[in-house]
Amino acid sequence: MSEIVNHIIQLVKSKFEHDPSGHDWFHIERVHRMAVYLHQKEGGELELIELAALLHDISDHKMNGGILNQGGIVASKILEELSYPAERIEKVKSIIDAVSFKGANVLDTMETIEGKIVQDADRLDAIGAIGIARAFSFGGNRNRAMYVPSENPEMHNSFEDYARSEGHTINHFYEKLLLLKDRLHTDTARKIGQQRHEFMENYLKQFYNEWNTENLIE
Repeated sequence: MSEIVNHIIQLVKSKFEHDPSGHDWFHIERVHRMAVYLHQKEGGELELIELAALLHDISDHKMNGGILNQGGIVASKILEELSYPAERIEKVKSIIDAVSFKGANVLDTMETIEGKIVQDADRLDAIGAIGIARAFSFGGNRNRAMYVPSENPEMHNSFEDYARSEGHTINHFYEKLLLLKDRLHTDTARKIGQQRHEFMENYLKQFYNEWNTENLIE
């Protein structure tokens, strides 16, 4: 692990260790660890992957007051202050700018293997058991309902519409989480994602059974 990666770990940990929204240091640490694992299987330049993974949420619109597309700018300033080479800063910035899910009907545009690995790692942390826990943690943090049967999911056509959405947490499964399996890039991530996707499907079946008082043990 390089000196600059160690420095960024300490910086990010101090900023996010008390975040209550599911985007805390432990989320970032898991994304970093998964990205390193995917690198071992899929290749790419490790230092760029690590820096982008560690800084991917440095100024996410969900936590910065709703300012879109600030992450790459803030990450660049941090790396500039550490005298990181400009051409490498631009590579990290391009990953961070593209990493977020931007809506069900908005295409992904990640170009490099480093970016694909970081995006895969972030998306894997949004699905499965931890993804479910994070979804409800975020919804509770934003005072959103757990489930409102009369409110249907919305397939957003722009990042702006998606970012403004305040729907209940179960809708978030259909608007994002259940879509991520088919938006993973690497073979390794797809194998991991399939199992996590199936776990979410089973969870939703159980959720609806309990909500509707169906299939009870007699």
